[in-house]
Amino acid sequence: MTPMQRALEEAERAAARGEVPVGAVIVAADGRVLAAAGNRTEAWADPTAHAELIAIRAATRERGDPRLPDCDLYVTLEPCPMCAAAIAFARLRRLYFAAYDPKGGGVEHGARLFEQSTCHHRPEVYGGVDEAPAAALLRRFFRDRR
Repeated sequence: MTPMQRALEEAERAAARGEVPVGAVIVAADGRVLAAAGNRTEAWADPTAHAELIAIRAATRERGDPRLPDCDLYVTLEPCPMCAAAIAFARLRRLYFAAYDPKGGGVEHGARLFEQSTCHHRPEVYGGVDEAPAAALLRRFFRDRR
């Protein structure tokens, strides 16, 4: 199973809990999964409980280091500005995301955080990885709620 497939599984679990279906996985340079998470903003009544932040917190605890310079983040949706800032602060090496988010994204859309002169770290960014299944999951989730 690829890291993005694992992130998609986390997104599906989030949807089953009634959360916006976003999943994230952090992988070390040796291929070991350090953390995997899905959104928990509703369950935790916490607007910062995005999958990316939960995974970053778990991976940094696992490592005992606030920086993850040899790690890659796989996430099913383009990170929002808050998550993009956390990615930069964690010094993640690479960001792979599936679906683009023209309304709420902060990497390729909106704030484009990594392009700002005030951004101290810019990971390599690869968007559109396994985009179709991630986008379909999001569309299905929001369609079912209307």
